[in-house]
Amino acid sequence: MKKLIILITGLIFAGLFAAIATANDIKVGAIDIGHPRTRAMVPGAKVGGGYLNLTNTGSADDRLVSITSDRAAKTEVHQMSVNNGVMTMRPVAGGLVIPAGQTVELQPGGFHIMFMDVAQPFKQGETIKATLTFEKAGSVDVEFTVGSAGGANASAKDGHSDMGGMDMSKPQ
Repeated sequence: MKKLIILITGLIFAGLFAAIATANDIKVGAIDIGHPRTRAMVPGAKVGGGYLNLTNTGSADDRLVSITSDRAAKTEVHQMSVNNGVMTMRPVAGGLVIPAGQTVELQPGGFHIMFMDVAQPFKQGETIKATLTFEKAGSVDVEFTVGSAGGANASAKDGHSDMGGMDMSKPQ
């Protein structure tokens, strides 16, 4: 009897941990959206980055065509790259393609979401609501968890920091 209680207790805890691990995962159509997150912004910052994983479980390509959030006047998918030591960041024209059967990671140093003209900087511990619209899968509401300003993604894969709250609306 004691072994049965231990087994049942273990299964309950395993189920709870699995539910917590997937609490941020969302599905719309054939698109799985995993771990939407952003970072706290410094006071006065007008621009923030958003990160997530998009997995297309379908047999046809789809496209992320728009993003809206009541916390930003404008929200876009951008791509950052470094060529010959020069960082460039540009909006992705025509939307971001999510190829069939593949995952596209939006993360520092590559594709990411830009929340622009943010009136109230994001604070650690809050969530930022946004709506993602896909060409085929349709629209879905997503909540981005706000982590620390220097979070786990403080440095991009290439060793350069992402925009980290920098005001990209002004020439540097």
